[in-house]
Amino acid sequence: MANSPQSKKRARQAERREDVNKARRSRIRTFLRKVEEAIASGNQEVAASALKTAQPELARGITKGVLHKNTVARKMSRLSARVKAIATATA
Repeated sequence: MANSPQSKKRARQAERREDVNKARRSRIRTFLRKVEEAIASGNQEVAASALKTAQPELARGITKGVLHKNTVARKMSRLSARVKAIATATA
């Protein structure tokens, strides 16, 4: 339990940051889910546009400290490869 005024303040700040980060992480997951659904539908144009809108959100997750840089790089790489594979699968 926090005893000093400073530790009490840090506990309050941690709670607020937790809420903000939770909302941000949820928003990122929503964008990723939209990309996954577009890939599952098999429409390459929709999947590419969903990926294009998800990229800035993922990058923002890095700068805000919600996600690690390598995690985002891995997710982007795998998603873009899957979107690209749709075009070759349908052709």
